[in-house]
Amino acid sequence: MIRAGRRHFVRTLADLAAQQNVHVQSYVNAKRHLVDGFPAPISSAGSRTRLYDSEQVDAFLAGKPVPSLPAEDDDQDLLDRRECAAALGISPRTWDKYKTTYPILTERLVTVAGVEHWPRSILHQHQTQQSAKATAAPGRPTRAGDQIPRDQLLTRTKPLLDANPTISAATVTEELGVHRDTAQDALLRLRADRMADLMRTDPSLTPDQSAADLGYPPGQVRRAKIRAAAVLRAHRIAPYLADVAQALHRAGWTTTAAAPDVQHPADDLVVAVLVLDGPQPPAPALVWDERHGWRTATSRRHPLTRGAALPPPGDGIRYLADDTTPPADALTAALAAALAT
Repeated sequence: MIRAGRRHFVRTLADLAAQQNVHVQSYVNAKRHLVDGFPAPISSAGSRTRLYDSEQVDAFLAGKPVPSLPAEDDDQDLLDRRECAAALGISPRTWDKYKTTYPILTERLVTVAGVEHWPRSILHQHQTQQSAKATAAPGRPTRAGDQIPRDQLLTRTKPLLDANPTISAATVTEELGVHRDTAQDALLRLRADRMADLMRTDPSLTPDQSAADLGYPPGQVRRAKIRAAAVLRAHRIAPYLADVAQALHRAGWTTTAAAPDVQHPADDLVVAVLVLDGPQPPAPALVWDERHGWRTATSRRHPLTRGAALPPPGDGIRYLADDTTPPADALTAALAAALAT
């Protein structure tokens, strides 16, 4: 670390090489900084850029006793990313996420010799803020509304999950001012989507392995594993749904050929809705359900039944094929037949 008041003494290996009128690579190759008695770096172990205290180096080169650096911690000490992570008991990778998530850390970044540092006092303030949030009254008042719009929920939750893969719904509730159930749903969706992305990249991974690779504790991903598998199935069925949407558009029953967005009314279920908004459609909407394929729906606004239950045939509900994925042309023919009857 850079002790308080000693920032102006900081030197890099390039600075030390220039001081002795040699090229930095020649300096490193000659291992002049590794000779017995040479002052130790003030940067943390493993840092890509080694930093030294020039007062110590100058004394060594002059053959004088190397002065000791202050031993007492000071609020104005500057700590690099590894030292900050160690002070908070987290990994350097997690610190990299913290520094862009929490404004108090972002605003007090200090760059010295090309290396990012933070004052020790800011770490204390950050810990105090987090402790205050943790000890505040949990939960939300009964019937209290969420403080952010639903369409911004995932965007606002994403950096919190980036910074802390083990974050709980209770913490999201306190950070964003939303209901516990809302926070739980956001974390479920984000974790499941990321697990599915990872499994698409590496098909050999299981849901458990993908969760472990992302740093998600087993106790937090029971539902996310189920949903991740459904997200994968939705990805595979998307081209077929796009073909059907185009066929219905060609038939004049939809005003757009856009593929429908898949939905997950239950964690382990994939469905899709195609609204038939063209002139004289055979039904207000079509629903594709991975369990039973295509059926007509009686409402454009509410085509899905509550709780993803399957409605019985009749009263405008008609199941169109025995196969869950009939060819698009065959589906169009079945709809035309339904319109003729």
